[in-house]
Amino acid sequence: MLKHAVREAIGVALRVLVGGVFLIASVDKLGNPEPFARAIANYRLLPVEFVNGVAIVLPWLELLVGLMLVAGVRIRAAATVATVLLAVFTLALVSAIVRGLDISCGCFSQTAAERIGWGRVVEDVALLFGALLVVVWPPQRWSLENYVRRVSQ
Repeated sequence: MLKHAVREAIGVALRVLVGGVFLIASVDKLGNPEPFARAIANYRLLPVEFVNGVAIVLPWLELLVGLMLVAGVRIRAAATVATVLLAVFTLALVSAIVRGLDISCGCFSQTAAERIGWGRVVEDVALLFGALLVVVWPPQRWSLENYVRRVSQ
């Protein structure tokens, strides 16, 4: 019983942490789509015609995933999307570093000069691991879905 409670508590903490990071990351991108599009283009991974679409859709996806994780709605699905996004972000960072690009990360603030670097890769890998744990052991306690299920019974 205690083991399950500890796993649930860790799962909830990870769920809220990863969700919170996605929420914070989405806010500035939603308010500054043009600089975010430039940040995406600077990675030189996407054809130019896809950059604006990604710059418009990605922040909304981050916002949705963040809200779902923090609230505890469709936890496994939201954590799976977060895991995929974090894997893509990590690969993009590593690719840019290996190619010697000295560019802004585009991770959080579009107005601050957040440079790419191995520290950011380590942060993304840690978040990726946390999101993956939530996929494997989705915590049900303290979630909106669990509350609705209990109330409707």
